[in-house]
Amino acid sequence: MKRTALSLLTLFVLVSLVLAACGPAPTPTPVPPPPTATKAPAAPTAVPPTPVPPTPVPPTATPAPKPVTISIWHGWAGDYYTAIETAFKDYMKANPGVTIELSKPDNLNDALKVAIPAKKGPDIIAWANDQIGVNALAGNIVDLTKYGVDQAFLKATYEPAAVTGMVWQGKIWGLPETQEGIALVYNKEMMTDEFLPKDPKNFDDLLAKAKAFAEKNPGKFLICNQGLGNPDAYHVGAVYFGFGLPNYVDDTGKVYLNTPEGLKAAKWIADYSKYAPKETSHDICKTMLIEKKAAAWWTGPWAIADVEKAGLKYGIQPMGKPFVGIKTMMLTSNAVDRGTAEAAVKVMKYFTGPDVQKKLALVNKTIPAATKAVQDPEVKALATVAGFGAAMNLGVPMANTPYANAQWGPVGDGTTALWTGKQTPEAAMKGIQDAIEAKVKEMK
Repeated sequence: MKRTALSLLTLFVLVSLVLAACGPAPTPTPVPPPPTATKAPAAPTAVPPTPVPPTPVPPTATPAPKPVTISIWHGWAGDYYTAIETAFKDYMKANPGVTIELSKPDNLNDALKVAIPAKKGPDIIAWANDQIGVNALAGNIVDLTKYGVDQAFLKATYEPAAVTGMVWQGKIWGLPETQEGIALVYNKEMMTDEFLPKDPKNFDDLLAKAKAFAEKNPGKFLICNQGLGNPDAYHVGAVYFGFGLPNYVDDTGKVYLNTPEGLKAAKWIADYSKYAPKETSHDICKTMLIEKKAAAWWTGPWAIADVEKAGLKYGIQPMGKPFVGIKTMMLTSNAVDRGTAEAAVKVMKYFTGPDVQKKLALVNKTIPAATKAVQDPEVKALATVAGFGAAMNLGVPMANTPYANAQWGPVGDGTTALWTGKQTPEAAMKGIQDAIEAKVKEMK
C-alpha cells in the first residue's frame, strides 16, 4: 500500500514536469535601453527688463522772485517823460516782483543832500554827468565796477564821449543814457530865410536878426532861451562858450568868467535882452514857440516830443557852442545799504541799453549814448540826430569833476542880474568869478 502511494506521487510529479515543459515560454523582462543623450536646452535669449517707471516726484516749485522796489529820482518832464515812463512799465511787466517808482523832486540837489544821509534817498539818480564828482565825494553814489560794470563793457556798449563822461579818478560812476546839447528849434512858418541865423559863430548877425524880427513883429521874438531871463547856466553856456570861454571852470578849479571873452559875452547878452522875452523858463519858451510868439526855441532834443505833439513843422539850426552833457544813471549808496544794488544795476543796464534807447530816440528824437542805437539806420535817419549832432560837434564837453558843481548857481544868478539890468556886464562877470572861486576854495 505504501508502495502504491509512492508510485502515484512520483507519477504526479513527472506529469507536472511534462506539462510545464510543454507550456509557453515565459516572457523575459525587457532590459531598458540606454538612455538617449539629449542636448542641453539653449539658454533663453536675453530680453531687456521692462523699465519700471520711477515713482513720480512732485516738481519743486520755483521760488517766486523776491519782491523789490527800485526808486529813481530824475529830472524828466513833459511828453519826453511819457515814453520813458512806458519803458519802465515794460520792464516791470517782464520782471514780476520788480516795482519801479519814479519821482521828480523840485530841487534834486537839495533833496539828495537831505535824503541820502538819512538813508531815505533813491536807489538810482537819473541826472547829468557833471554831477558825478560832487556826489562821489559826498558818498551819495558808488563805483559800478563792484557790480560787473567794467571798461570793456562800457566801450562795447556806448559811444566814446559817453564812456569818458562816466569815469572819474579811474572809477566808473554811472551808465550813459543820452548825449545832449542845444540848438535853435525853429518854426518853419515863422522863421523865414531872412531871419534864420546861418553862421553858428556869428553873434553880431544873430543880434541884428533878433532886432529886425522884433521890429517887424511887435510883441513877438526871434528866439526864446530859458537861460536868458531865468537862472540857467546850462542853456546860456552856448553864448559864453561861443565868445571863446573854454569852460566856466576847468578840472583844476580855474574860473574863466572875468576875462575878456567873458566880458564880450556879457555885453552881448545885455544888448540882446532888448529883443528877447524878459522872463523865461522851459514851459514859457515851449508855449511861446507853440503859440507863435517866438520863432525859435533854443533848446535840446528833450523838447522835440512837445514840439511834434503841437504839430509844428520845425527845423534845427546850430547856434553858438553848447554845453554837451550826458544824461546819466547813477547807483546810490542807499541802494547798497538796503540790498537793492544788483537789481538796480539791472534796471540801469536795461534803460541805457540799445533796444530801449532806440525806441526812445524814435519817439523823443533824443540822441542815444548806446552805440548800436545811435548807429541804427532808423535813428540815423532822424533829422534831430543830424541837427543836434552838428550842434554838439561845436560844443564844450561838460566836466564831471566836483568843481563843475560850483558853476551852476553863480552863473545862473549872475547872468539873470545882467539880463534884468541889475548889474553891469563888468559887475556881473566879477561877481560870478568871485562866487565860483569861493566855492572851489571850499572844495579844495
